[in-house]
Parts: sequence; C-alpha cells; structure tokens
Amino acid sequence: MFGHEKGSFSGAIRQHRGRFELADEGTILLDEIGEISPAMQVKLLRVLEDGEFQRIGGMETLKVDVRIIAATNRILSQDVDAGRFRQDLFYRLNVFTIQIPPLRERRDDIPLLAEHFLRKYTTKNKKRITRIHPVVLQRLMDYDWPGNVRELEHVIEKAVIMTRAKEITEVDLPKPRLKPDSGAPKTLAQSLRDCERDVIIEALRAENGVQARAARALGISRSNLNYRLNKLKLKVPEVMGW
Repeated sequence: MFGHEKGSFSGAIRQHRGRFELADEGTILLDEIGEISPAMQVKLLRVLEDGEFQRIGGMETLKVDVRIIAATNRILSQDVDAGRFRQDLFYRLNVFTIQIPPLRERRDDIPLLAEHFLRKYTTKNKKRITRIHPVVLQRLMDYDWPGNVRELEHVIEKAVIMTRAKEITEVDLPKPRLKPDSGAPKTLAQSLRDCERDVIIEALRAENGVQARAARALGISRSNLNYRLNKLKLKVPEVMGW
C-alpha cells in the first residue's frame, strides 16, 4: 500500500509507488479492513491522522490527500473490545457508516446481480449463454445466501462453466441444490437422490451424452441407466444442452 524504493529488499529492482501514492487526490477502497495486521494498523492510522507515510526503504516523507472507503464483514466494535483492532483506528474510520443488509434481505437485487455475473463469466469463458431459466431464478430468489453476493457469484460462475446449453438450467446448479432454508436437514433419501443425479449428469457429460458409454462408466446396464433417468426426470438433451 505504501510502495518501496529501489534496492530496499531482494527483488526490488526499481522504485514502486504504492496504492496511497497513486490515489492522491482521489479515493482508495480498503476491503476486509478487519483482517489487517496490528503493524499495518499503526501505519494506516498515521496516514489517516497526518496524511503522511514513507515508502519501504525510503527516507522521504510523502503527503497525500485521499478519501478512504473501508469495508468489512466483521463487527469491528467487538474486535476493538477483544483487542484485535485498534480503538483509535476504529474511531478514525468510523466517521460515516453505511450498513449494507445481507442479500436475503434485498432479494430484488438477486436477478440483477445474477444477470451481471452471467455476462461476466460468459465473456470470460467465451460462451454464448443467453439467459438464466426462470425456474433457476426462482431458486436463486428463494435461497437465503449465507455467503451473500460472493456466494451468488460463485454459483453463477460454476453454472456457466458446467452448462453446454444456451441457458442456465437446474441441472447446472452446483451441489448442494439451492433450496429454501427450511431449517430442517435433508433426509437420507433426499441426499442420496441428489448425489445420484449429480453422478449421472457428470457421467453423461463426460461421455458426450452417449448413454451406452455413460452406463459402462457408471458400472450399470443401459436399461438401468434409462430407469434412473426416468426416475430422476432427467432428459439427456437438457443435460447436454442439445
């Protein structure tokens, strides 16, 4: 964050301007501020109080004028009480607080975020996926998202990687299947059915949808595979995206 001078340590082959120096007369975002070390807390406090710092290995004191936005998923006041976070730094940061509610309390944002992540990862993976199936969107809306936006992003990214179709369908959802949190654990039968479904989908995709080869890979007969496909209401074209 504060840069270094040439030769200040092994591998420092040239001078490097840190984030604070680059953000002079601008804004810097410090994400997960609650995770920084005690030593970094001291350095950060000096920048907040005086607007001054030195590069690693440098003698010159640099002055910057920077607006700081700090983000955390921790309750910093509790960390202060526990001695994990400096009280003086906490008060310097806690000038104006914006409390962002968890994703489950702003479900209307879920479709917009899901579409954003769909565009992001279809571009990254060079795929042509046009939409998320309405049934999947409803699953996303019903889920409580304990991991908030990052968990939603992970689910969409994995679905984009898995699907071979032009839309995200239920078969592309990662394990465990997204379901409303009823507070009750899955029954053994439900867990086994979900596991069986995922194994069959994986086998079919590995064998390019050829059921005879998928059955051999699973160690069952072709007729047994057909029986299980019907029982699980799986259709090969939907699984393969044909």
